[in-house]
Amino acid sequence: DVNSAAAEIGLPVIVKPAVGNGSYGVRLCRDVDELAEHTTYLLGGKHVWRSSPRILVEEFAQGPYYGADIMGNEVIGIAAADFDPPPYFVFRELAYPAPITDDEHERIVDVSLSCLRALGLGWGPTNVEFRWTKLGPVVIEVNPRLAGGITPQLVQLAYGVDLITEHIKLVIGEEWNLRKRHSHTAAVRFLVPDRDGTLDSIDGGSRAAALPGVADVKLYIEPNTPIVRTADYRDRIGHVIAVSPNLAQTKAIVQRAVDLIDWSMTPFPTMANRNNMRPLTSRTDERKR
Repeated sequence: DVNSAAAEIGLPVIVKPAVGNGSYGVRLCRDVDELAEHTTYLLGGKHVWRSSPRILVEEFAQGPYYGADIMGNEVIGIAAADFDPPPYFVFRELAYPAPITDDEHERIVDVSLSCLRALGLGWGPTNVEFRWTKLGPVVIEVNPRLAGGITPQLVQLAYGVDLITEHIKLVIGEEWNLRKRHSHTAAVRFLVPDRDGTLDSIDGGSRAAALPGVADVKLYIEPNTPIVRTADYRDRIGHVIAVSPNLAQTKAIVQRAVDLIDWSMTPFPTMANRNNMRPLTSRTDERKR
């Protein structure tokens, strides 16, 4: 069935579990060998999606990624994001607002609201993800909830709208206030190791947090922690968030902060990735992104 679906759609295709989140098990399969390998992996292991061993095979929509955050029928903000290199899809950067034209913004808003009407949504928060292809905005998924992770924090920094508080107001019957209080640019960079191994040390977080414009620095793990990458959001070991009046300045602040954070890793003695999801590099120094 997977082979038939891929043949009908045309390689390359996205293969992923029918349930799950955080890029669990999502992979770009570029040929029949990768297709067979990943299908076997999804069906053969004990994973978070094991309660529903169904697989989705999707067209690979190529182009910039955008995400629209909606409350009710109002688009609050549109984000742009970058991923680590294929074949996996781990978010590396996310920024509000997306650097798009007025026409592109209008088209994304129109398609987002069309999704709500088609699915009978429109109450509370919704998140719609797109790829901007040669055909324009192509919908990847529609989530009838707040976007996960630190998205609400970025929205509040960029626009002054606290999505979590306003959602709670809606739930308890109070009137919400979606008025934007300011217009800044907020961006996050995630720290992601490029190999498996033991984290020997990580420092510089306090130096990075002290930079003007840095809104938040978090390091998720402690030294002496073993790291086995899973090609999803669990690969992240920290993040840096910055805010400023424009995107170029915000990205420059993020980069300066990331440059102040140092970590070192010792590869596992076997030099083999436990789940064969990515090859190890032979570099001795960790590459920071």
